[in-house]
Amino acid sequence: MAKCCSFTATRDWCFRLSFSNAGLRSTTSDLGDGTVMHCWIPKSRKENKPNLLLIHGMGANAMWQWADFIRPLIARFNVYVPDLVFFGDSYTTRPERSESFQAQCVMRMMEGHGVSRMNVVGISYGGFVAYRIAEQFPAAVERLVLCCAGVCMEEKDMEAGMFQVSSVEDAASLLLPQTPEKVRELVRISFAKPINTMPSCFLNDFIDVMCTEHLQERRELIMALHKDRKLSNLPKITQPTLIIWGELDRVFPLELAHRLKRHIGENAELVIIKNVGHAINAEKPKELCKYLKSFLMDPLPPQNGKSSDGNKIDCKALEEK
Repeated sequence: MAKCCSFTATRDWCFRLSFSNAGLRSTTSDLGDGTVMHCWIPKSRKENKPNLLLIHGMGANAMWQWADFIRPLIARFNVYVPDLVFFGDSYTTRPERSESFQAQCVMRMMEGHGVSRMNVVGISYGGFVAYRIAEQFPAAVERLVLCCAGVCMEEKDMEAGMFQVSSVEDAASLLLPQTPEKVRELVRISFAKPINTMPSCFLNDFIDVMCTEHLQERRELIMALHKDRKLSNLPKITQPTLIIWGELDRVFPLELAHRLKRHIGENAELVIIKNVGHAINAEKPKELCKYLKSFLMDPLPPQNGKSSDGNKIDCKALEEK
């Protein structure tokens, strides 16, 4: 529940204003089975523009995670920014908690908006959902971008010591912080250059506004992501895919990026952004946006890790721009 004189609630209102001013409008879709999905959609969809679906990760609602990307992308795409189930204004009374269920809800929502073909970008948890969309609805996805998404992790990786936490319960406690110290710990792990000064009064306000609603359900989402997860059970996808990872990611270590590239095979290109952690959308939004536009605006889908002119994506050149 937002308080009066809440910094977090005020910032959330500012994000809403910026999304509206950029040309998006807030909508809710009742899927008819106890599920309601919220999404920012174009006020006026242009038939000559490709459609772009941006899927957020764990944490605050979609606006907080994609705010820096709307204006650079909206000139070229019909942009759609949903809140996943149990985030923002999206929720369900159904018991399902898997990323596959999230993918189905997103696609039913998009079909309701008349969108049958799209490019999809998912960051962190949103990448898990994006992967399932590409798997379950292959004809609907033109190209896919997965940002710091540990899709190829396995349940045994936790026991092997790959992560900063030793159990899925600890992971949920970290990813869904309920104290200022937990927020600080999450920031230290997620950022290559974390903010040093974060007053407890602001962090308590953020927790109260953004981290308390649907807390148990979000924990269940994390548990479902981890339970019985095996790489051998993960279907391969065939769409042209760009994998983007932070060199210093400590939430989903870089090994998972290489594992994902090997799993998808020749249809995937891996870009590693230097000197950045898991929160690449917050630490280096301009650089991330350059990679997104370069990949998504290529006139032909890349094949064998190449662009349409037969050359590999020049990551170094993009970094220097």
